Amino acid sequence: MFAVIRTGGKQYRVTPQATLKVEKLEVEAGNTVTFSDVLALGSDAGVTIGAPLVTGATVTATVIAQDRLAKVIIFKKRRRQNSRRKNGHRQQVTVLRIDAINAA
Repeated sequence: MFAVIRTGGKQYRVTPQATLKVEKLEVEAGNTVTFSDVLALGSDAGVTIGAPLVTGATVTATVIAQDRLAKVIIFKKRRRQNSRRKNGHRQQVTVLRIDAINAA
């Protein structure tokens, strides 16, 4: 069984017991999160596509940790000007483990 959920402006295909990193959620580690924005459900019987959401479907997940991704280097250079600028950025993410996919 799988589901397609929407969180943080992105869509994720999730299965039970899978781990994924999503945009930062304001939830402490160890707590559970319920996603009601389920766009599609798939099982052995077939696929159910929402219009735009599947009614009554939810996905529950446990927060494992609050983490940061690898550093992305931003380097800007203007040639022949002796002008350079270097910055770095580490995006904050929430690591989740999918517990259950609940269909209506």
